[in-house]
Amino acid sequence: MIIFLSRRLLMTIPTLFGVALIVFLLMRAIPGDVVTQLIGVGEDVSPERMDELRRIFGLDLPVHVQFWQWLTAALQGDLGSSLRTGRSIATDLMLRFPATLQLSAMSLGIALMLALPIGIVAARYRGRWPDYLGSAFVLIGLSVPGFFLGILLILLFSLRLGWLPPAGFVPLFEDPLESTRRMLLPSLSLGLILAAATTRIMRSAMLEVMERDFVRTARAKGLAERVVTMRHALRNALIPVVTVVGLQFGSLLGGTVIIEQVFSIPGVGRFALEGINLRDYPVVQGAVLLISAAFVFVNLLVDVLYALIDPRVRYG
Repeated sequence: MIIFLSRRLLMTIPTLFGVALIVFLLMRAIPGDVVTQLIGVGEDVSPERMDELRRIFGLDLPVHVQFWQWLTAALQGDLGSSLRTGRSIATDLMLRFPATLQLSAMSLGIALMLALPIGIVAARYRGRWPDYLGSAFVLIGLSVPGFFLGILLILLFSLRLGWLPPAGFVPLFEDPLESTRRMLLPSLSLGLILAAATTRIMRSAMLEVMERDFVRTARAKGLAERVVTMRHALRNALIPVVTVVGLQFGSLLGGTVIIEQVFSIPGVGRFALEGINLRDYPVVQGAVLLISAAFVFVNLLVDVLYALIDPRVRYG
């Protein structure tokens, strides 16, 4: 296991380097830069002044020189400063990452609380009304966009019923109850869609496992159907579910941009979106690098969970 983890950690180096390089080049391929965004349209600024501002921001240097300077600083833990505000990007990311992590974790929790029982029941009663209800839930969940579902939840639970606040964020350790209340609607917006995809995988995995010989043997011994399902079938069906959930959780960390914007959550996704709109290159590069590192870590954690769920899985 130690050798396997060491190899995987070494593989993250070229992965993160490739992500950083691609984002760096793509950002500079977008027309305009932070100077044009700061000056605005219609402002009477001489070309000499524009060139001076670009020299101040270091945008006059060749692209490969800019990338090398940023990379060497990033390897030392310095992600640079925002071209617009001058604030440390590492500091801003550390302030915003807990909001994104909380949103992703709550969304995943809601998804698992719904997907696991629905998928198990749908597989156990295949071809009967619980299975049809589960299929309808999957179809609706996969068809409705997250931002549209979020707007509907705001209209129902905030504006009409007044049960939950429509937007805003409170840090978890500052007021856990209020923080949970404000995160509930955005978490439902992401969690319901994630639950639909996970339910489909859970049902398929359970159906496959329940046709295997060891499940038939357990039934032949006279074990109750509940014991056969929960003790013998469920654990073996969890490996594909863990794979999908791990990938989706990694995607949640970087895919909360629209939901954070709809619910005014100061997370990493919203921070990156502001950087893209303002052509604030260091902000986007730092945010994407953090999300990529989190995604790689989640995938590594999923591989470790394989061995915990299924003792037959061994890494040499």
